[in-house]
This record gives sequence, C-alpha cells and structure tokens, in this order.
Amino acid sequence: MTASAPPLATWAGTHTFTAPRLIEATSVEQVQDAVRTRSGRVRALGTRHSFNDLADTDGTLISVTAIDPRPVLDESARTVTVGGGTRYGVLAAWLEERGWALHNMGSLPHISVAGATATGTHGSGVTLGNLSTAVRALEFVAADGELRTVTAADPDFAGYVVHLGAIGIVTRLTLAIEPSYQVRQDIYAGLPWEELLGDLEGVMSSGYSVGVFTHWTTPVVETVLRKTRLGLGTDPDLPARWRGAEAAERLTIIDTDGWTDAGGVAGPWLLRLPHFRLDRTPSAGDEIQSEYFVDRRQGADALRAVRELGARIDPHLILSELRSMAADDLWLSGAEGRETLAIHFTWKPHPDAVAGLLPDIERALAPFAARPHWGKWHRFDAERIDAVFPRAADARNLFERVDPEGVFRSRHLERLGLTPPPVE
Repeated sequence: MTASAPPLATWAGTHTFTAPRLIEATSVEQVQDAVRTRSGRVRALGTRHSFNDLADTDGTLISVTAIDPRPVLDESARTVTVGGGTRYGVLAAWLEERGWALHNMGSLPHISVAGATATGTHGSGVTLGNLSTAVRALEFVAADGELRTVTAADPDFAGYVVHLGAIGIVTRLTLAIEPSYQVRQDIYAGLPWEELLGDLEGVMSSGYSVGVFTHWTTPVVETVLRKTRLGLGTDPDLPARWRGAEAAERLTIIDTDGWTDAGGVAGPWLLRLPHFRLDRTPSAGDEIQSEYFVDRRQGADALRAVRELGARIDPHLILSELRSMAADDLWLSGAEGRETLAIHFTWKPHPDAVAGLLPDIERALAPFAARPHWGKWHRFDAERIDAVFPRAADARNLFERVDPEGVFRSRHLERLGLTPPPVE
C-alpha cells in the first residue's frame, strides 16, 4: 500500500484533485485498514475517467485499481465476480477466453467496472440496459471498515447499484454474463436529418448497438455506426445505401486511429462493442465531456431544441454522439423508468465557452426532463436533480442510512442534494 499526493487531474485534465492524501491499496484488507484509520472523509478513486469533481474529497482518496482482480466464473448462475478496480477490457478478455461475454460495453474499455457501474455509464442499444443493469451483487468496505455484501435479493438493491461512491469503497462486483457472440460494425455516412428526426426509433433500433455521430449545423447527420450482433436468427443484409446514407469503410469526421475495426468485418464482441481498443490511448484526450438523457419518445423534439443552439455549439465541439438505453429500475440511473436517448457532447478544451453554453443547453432540454451524466460536466443543482430523478429522495435516505456519519460524503454530493450538508 502506498500513500502519496493524489494524481494531478482526471484522465482528460478537466479537474485537478484537491484531496490531500491518496492511498493505492493492493488488497481489500488495506482498504479496510485505510477506512478504519482515516483522517477526515474518504472517497474511492478508479481509473479517473470522469470530468468533474465527483470522485474528489477533502480527506483521503482510496484507489482499488492495483488489487488483484481474482475473477470467479459461475457458469450455472451465469455470473462473474471480479475486483472493482478491474478495467472492462481486461475482464472482457478473460471472459472471452472462457467463452463468455457481457451484454454490452461502453465506448471505452479502459474504465473500471466499479466506477462505471457506480455512475450509470452505458453503451448503446434500444434493448440494452446500461452497464449497471448487469450488477447482481456488490461487496464494499463500509464506514466502520467492515466488509459488507448486498445482492439483488435486497429490497433496496436498485438504490445501491448507482451509488456515486456514497455507500463505501466497492471492492468486488458480481455481473451477469452470457455466451460469447460475434458483432460486425457498419458505417453509413450522410444520413439526412429529416430521416433521423422523422424516425428516431427506427434509426436507433437498426442494430444491436447504434451510435449516431454528428455536429449540429451540418446539413446531414454525418455518421451512423451500426453494430450488428450475429447469430440472432437471420443476419441482416446491410445495403450499400440506407435511408439516403451511403456505406463507408471508416469514419471520416474524427481521427479513428485506435478505434475498433469497422467496415462490416465480423469479430468478437469485446473488439466491436467498444469504440476504442484497449491497447490504444482512448478518445481525443484533451477534451471536456457533457451528456444528457431524455425519454426517447421525446428524443426528436429534444434534438430539434439542441439544433437551435447549433451555431453556438459547433465552434467548441469535437463531436456529438447519440446513443440509446433500455429503461431500468435503478434509482439514480439516467434511464430509470424510461426508454432513453443519450445526447453526448465531446468538447474542445474551451472550458469558459463550454461553461457558458451548458446552462443554455440545459434550458433547451428542460421541457424533456433531461438528466445529466453524473461523471461529466453539467450545471444541475439539488432542486433540479430532485425534479428529474424521481427516486433521488430514496437514494438520499439510503445513503444516510448506510453511512450515517458521512464518511463517504463529498462537496459534490452535497451540492447535488444527494447527501446532507456537513454539520457546522
């Protein structure tokens, strides 16, 4: 176990950590000891692929990424149990070697299992829940340093899964798995906006996983990436022209060095569902990210509202992506209770401009009860969080019950009203 000053910043440099102490644990016992001997408050630190101060604290950061993953496969239950600091790409490779798979993956395989599921991170697919919906059990170090386990049999399990670090330090998780499968990626360029807005559901359901990449002032939607799962009945014959868009060999609107293979070549799920390869540096790096979730039935109108701001957005935008999630029952999930469209912004490193744009984007999306991604830039406060997350009060009560002394609270959670403010 090592203790030192915390890392300088999040993965993309969008937040500099202020915590005075970092403990990089190499065992669960070291996590327990660190919590028991803490000075001040504590927060878990994963792979740091967040863009705000969600993971920060005024006390001690505890990293679990150096703990042995020790994956355990239960084929009869169709689950795997693994260390929380494990990167998704590492777990995926281990599963594939044994003929098993996850139902979906995020765009980056570099993110940790515990961090991604704690924040409701997602892939895409109208029938696919976000990554958190695969969680079947959590093992975590509680405020007293004891190791606790909560399973899907617990009546409050739906409140535990997307926990934002407020329940403790998650050391191991159990995830649902399924037999391995093959996926192909096909690229279509130049989809007319009227096709997307006129049949959003049809476009987003045209593959097992679909991503729509664009800017907001372009005359057409620039790229649709359709990921087709093979072996589900008759595999589709993907035409050279689709809805007015043309088949393409590669994405041309962004540097795709390090992206997973497209062009219709079939491959294993773990090398097709993520956008990026585990062995390459992910995404642009020097960027800011924001993302909002709306009911997909209102998705076309929400997109029209964002397009009204397109002339102000595009000068500061690297790229936007639209993704889908199936509805779930997880209290703090962006898709809780509704089929969801995710509207994502990857911004250029223009922090002042982005900070000025976000309130206007959020006002434009307010009629659609847009919810923010917890780990990305947004300007929501406690009142607005309560307004768009129907189970926010239940989550707040659960967090206070599990951690009555506020060991795992933070300024970020207090600002959003998800934990009580400190007693003066």
